Amino acid sequence: MKNKLKKFFVLALLALGLWLGYVAYTQRDRSTADLLVKYGTPASQFIEIDGVRLHYRDTGSGPAVVLVHASFASLVMWEPWARELEQHYRVIRLDLTSHGLTGADPTGDYSMDRTLELFARFLSTRGLDRFAIVGTSVGGTIGLRYAAAHPDRVTRLVLINPGALEGKRMKPGRDKVPGWANVLTVFTPRAIAKYMLTSSYGDKSRVSDALIDEWWEMWLHEGNRRALLDRLRQYRAGDIDAVIGDVQAPVVLVWGERDPQTPVEQAVQLRAMLARAASVDLVVLPGVGHMAVQEAPAESLAATEPFLRADRLLERQAAN
Repeated sequence: MKNKLKKFFVLALLALGLWLGYVAYTQRDRSTADLLVKYGTPASQFIEIDGVRLHYRDTGSGPAVVLVHASFASLVMWEPWARELEQHYRVIRLDLTSHGLTGADPTGDYSMDRTLELFARFLSTRGLDRFAIVGTSVGGTIGLRYAAAHPDRVTRLVLINPGALEGKRMKPGRDKVPGWANVLTVFTPRAIAKYMLTSSYGDKSRVSDALIDEWWEMWLHEGNRRALLDRLRQYRAGDIDAVIGDVQAPVVLVWGERDPQTPVEQAVQLRAMLARAASVDLVVLPGVGHMAVQEAPAESLAATEPFLRADRLLERQAAN
């Protein structure tokens, strides 16, 4: 009996060791070079700004449109949009720090102030005078803050399920990331990416395996897991009400009807708060959740492009 128990424990330890080895291998950090093979394109470029190696793409020609991705995503999320827009626009998108192929910020600072500083400095390198901004989720918050601070540069602002009011309305304590979450820096099951996506979609059947893999593998980019946790811990909504009130550019709000994170009621609140904006329109996408750009790329683009088209008309008039 003792021999049988000993044999069982030996086999159990061997199985555990093999499983841990498998987990360590499949959830190891991915290098930038490795991820570029799968997710890079000839348009992928890098630029160093204040010690950060930012990944970006700058394609097409015409009026400039800057696309800002959501939390936990990357510039790859805009691919269906970019293919259409770059036929008539100059399309610029970047991976924020702690995301995509940009990765970690050596300073360890992922505050909104630092994020906006890097965003503004990046845009200055693109030689742009005036441009439209399209931001989704936290990208919408970044777009709001940049537009409020630089009213002379932003021609139009598109906010797709922006997270601006989410942090402001969050109950005390809900924004705390517990210490045990640090285990995610080494143990990050693909199932987490699947859960986050399916819980954000209005129609869960639209979540593809390719999208789950993209999110998960980008999280595994060296330094991203720790950086994402640091960003969550450093996030503060700040005086977002005053920022929203300072926006002067024309605005279109594009909202998923079934958004569980930022309910459509927030769109009505946000529209009222944009009191100084030149105009504010609201388009609600039926049956769509929080990740509208990825869940319904054609529908969300169709709700946006007519608004951007005014910049094309102005550019033609100026040329004549």
